[in-house]
Amino acid sequence: MHSGLPKVLHPLAGRPMLDHVLRTARRLGPRRLQVVVGYGSDRVREFFAHESRELEWVEQGETLGTGHAVRRAVEGQVRKDGATLVLYGDVPLIGVATLQRLRGTAETASIAVLTQQVDDPAGLGRILRDSDGRVTGIVEEKDATEEQKMIREINTGILCIRNEHLARWLLALDNDNAQGEYYLTDLVGMAHADGLTVSAELVSDPLETKGINNRLHLSQAERAWQRRNAETLALSGVTVMDTERLDIRGDIQCGTDVSLDVNIVVEGTVSIGDRCIIGPNVFLKDCKIGNDSVIHANSHIEGARTGEGVTLGPFARLRAGTVVNDHCKIGNFVETKKAVIGKGSKVNHLSYIGDTVMGQEVNVGAGTITCNYDGVNKHPTTIGNRVFVGSNASLVAPVTIHDGATVGAGSTITSSVPEDQLGVGRGRQRNIAGWKRPDPVKKDNKH
Repeated sequence: MHSGLPKVLHPLAGRPMLDHVLRTARRLGPRRLQVVVGYGSDRVREFFAHESRELEWVEQGETLGTGHAVRRAVEGQVRKDGATLVLYGDVPLIGVATLQRLRGTAETASIAVLTQQVDDPAGLGRILRDSDGRVTGIVEEKDATEEQKMIREINTGILCIRNEHLARWLLALDNDNAQGEYYLTDLVGMAHADGLTVSAELVSDPLETKGINNRLHLSQAERAWQRRNAETLALSGVTVMDTERLDIRGDIQCGTDVSLDVNIVVEGTVSIGDRCIIGPNVFLKDCKIGNDSVIHANSHIEGARTGEGVTLGPFARLRAGTVVNDHCKIGNFVETKKAVIGKGSKVNHLSYIGDTVMGQEVNVGAGTITCNYDGVNKHPTTIGNRVFVGSNASLVAPVTIHDGATVGAGSTITSSVPEDQLGVGRGRQRNIAGWKRPDPVKKDNKH
């Protein structure tokens, strides 16, 4: 990966690759969940520290192969009943349904192996079968004969092993091979030698078993993940303008008749109500959008919540703590932070509203700002119902604009404006009679 970051912590769809694998594993309801770590183990464990009670960490120490890794995980701790499923932290797209099939296959076999048919098997372990088609072993590329290298059914590395045999087979592993490693795949040959059944489950989607070994692989996996999620949304009834240009890096829930334009990015947990239209180049993170709302192009919504029938943008930015109630309009180049915008209110152009509680049916003119920070502390602004704030006004917090009040354009308001009164805070205009513009200065062309 050419990186100081351990490979399994590199993000896919906004989460580390290992996190994807762990989430999939949890959905299978395991009795135990163990993670074998080697390089960068401190950083990996630190990232998942909040899950320390659930995960069992195993230090591999020397990296002596997959068989050695699993042996370290199960040393003296294997139950006789059930099975052990082996997954990989750099194979993040594996699906729950595929693993459920594999686990089901292992109920009638000593080992169930997940395999794949490929056009070019170079570098991969081959599945060996007898004349009756039964799996007899797995041979790695470096140990394969020329005839075996022609086999196109390959081992994905993912397998499920009955616990009653696992410990004995792991102890019998040796590293007498071209790489000097303990191959977990050698267990397949041991099972066959013991006269036990080994079954293969063919993966239907080759993307599920794609391993990530460099940043190009990571980029390809990202596109595959995004495409799959966009297609799932489209099949659920969401209008997705282009499934190649939607990035879901978290969790999204959409109501009926939702439309998603191109280049939308979703992070965290996002909920979009019925009949919403989300324009192009919109960023949504940890937010909830109410029914019948429209978000115009290039808007940034993070940690905010809107009611029904709201219009946002273009180029609106709603920051954490913003609540926009029903039928409000937040227009172009408007930023809000920890602001509650009352029902039917409008902040149309080029304004900043922070640490503010605003009533209903308020109109805020272009260029208005709430001056909420004095250089040390933040202060609140309170705006009542039916207030009209003229353009280019500065409301210096803490301040209250009471119901029905009007703030004159260009005013700096430093004290409360009573109900239904006009607040004006600006210098008086003077018109100077007889004033003339200065003559232009003549330039000396000689110099």
